[in-house]
Amino acid sequence: MARMRVFIVLALAVAAGGTFAYGTYQYMQSVPTRTVEQPTSRVVVAATDLQLGAELKAGDLRAIQWPAGNVPQGAFSNPDELVGRGLILPVVQNEPFLPSKLAPKEAGAGLPPVIAPGYRALSVRVNDVVGVAGYVLPGTRVDVVATVNPTQQPTDVTSKVVLTNVLVLAAGTKIERDGEGNKPIQVSVVTLLVSPGEAERLTLASTEGKIQLALRNPMDQTAPATPGIRPAGLIGSGLSAPVRRVAANNSAPRQEIKPAPLPTVEIIRGDKRAQEAVAQE
Repeated sequence: MARMRVFIVLALAVAAGGTFAYGTYQYMQSVPTRTVEQPTSRVVVAATDLQLGAELKAGDLRAIQWPAGNVPQGAFSNPDELVGRGLILPVVQNEPFLPSKLAPKEAGAGLPPVIAPGYRALSVRVNDVVGVAGYVLPGTRVDVVATVNPTQQPTDVTSKVVLTNVLVLAAGTKIERDGEGNKPIQVSVVTLLVSPGEAERLTLASTEGKIQLALRNPMDQTAPATPGIRPAGLIGSGLSAPVRRVAANNSAPRQEIKPAPLPTVEIIRGDKRAQEAVAQE
């Protein structure tokens, strides 16, 4: 009898719960859906990834609807305002165009608009070794190490860091990175962004000696001062003592140098023994 009561109570609970759930579902279905329309504004974005120095064309631009309250300050709404302008910073796909990433009107595209006011773009000839085996790409930062010999004496050859944290604008004729995973590219000329004073140092270093580019982490902003190094400092104290030569004194008596004695053998003939020298051939 007790089991029957428990079964009846359980069945009533399940039936009541199912009825309540069905009634709730029917009520939610009957409630009309209200669509809230959020105001939007037209914003011009990049249709594809664009590299530094690129000249904007109609195919690189597209207009989308952007929430009106979140439109970036300075965003453009008309693509015609951007056609023909150059980029001074890379832009990724679907990124809004902002004035800070665009060259001024009539400034054109390519390298000149990228040069910041007060700076100069200076190109130096390099090879695969100087260019860190091709890993010096546009946008990377390098230190310039110069090796010069001011007196033409081998002992005065000096290597020293002459410029630090220099931005690479172009590698060869390219001002953008290699499109296939930033792979190394073969270049013979690297263009650096320098101040007028740094341009003088770099020109003198490349003319009077050899330069080497040291690739650095772009997040590293340190510029340690180095004293430079010469061959003697590179080898350290491992140099052998110089050989001292003493001039001959003709007045001093000359010592007679006696030849070394020849080796001898002992010969036994019967009860007699004799020592005889052996001549060497």
